[in-house]
Amino acid sequence: MSNPFIEEAGPQPPKVLTAPLEIFANLRLLLQGRDPLIIKFKDRNQRFQSFLVEINRERAVIALDELVPGEGERYLQSGEPFTVEAFHDGIRIAWECADPVHIGELQGARCYWCHLPERMIYHQRRNAFRASLGQGQLVNIELSGARLSPPLKGQMLDISATGCRLRFPGNVTERLQPGQVYEHFVAMLPIGTLTTAGELRHLRFEEKANMTFAGLRFHRMDGLEQRHVERFVYQLQREARRVEQE
Repeated sequence: MSNPFIEEAGPQPPKVLTAPLEIFANLRLLLQGRDPLIIKFKDRNQRFQSFLVEINRERAVIALDELVPGEGERYLQSGEPFTVEAFHDGIRIAWECADPVHIGELQGARCYWCHLPERMIYHQRRNAFRASLGQGQLVNIELSGARLSPPLKGQMLDISATGCRLRFPGNVTERLQPGQVYEHFVAMLPIGTLTTAGELRHLRFEEKANMTFAGLRFHRMDGLEQRHVERFVYQLQREARRVEQE
């Protein structure tokens, strides 16, 4: 029997890109999509967030936005090597930076100039059907944990068997940290309450909407809750197909 949550193409094994044109094309996706970058220094557990703000092919350099939290700049100044990880439409894009970073400015704002990567990991990982929730279907959620108290309340915008996309009113980026696991994620699904832990994967604030958008991956979900999610996703998928047919 076919699984309704698995896309026909399925996940692909990781690829190592070395062609400059391929590397540039994927960097441009991250730049245009304003996809958050997760920065991790070797031998350090803390993760930092940044964004790609410029690509200069002629000089073979890229510019990263200031790191959050700001203490990460000390590690850059001391020349510590780091890895960069980002996700774009379910694709994991990652590379290493072992060369010294030059701290400078771009259009009056502080930035970090790095060499264009010579190798890049490209991994199409998403294999779960992602169901969008209509404006009248949005699910109320609450997120909290040892590093997030009091809880944040928001709404779920879409969901798959492996994670979901959320929105919170206002700018809450200072309270959340990409890569952090939050022990308590509660979603008021119409078929019952979902309670699990979640790992924050993406985070961005949209000033015009005055909303913070986040991507959450379910973390160590037990079998009962997993079936609960799959049942809800299947229900949304079936409803979407019915609307298409009409």
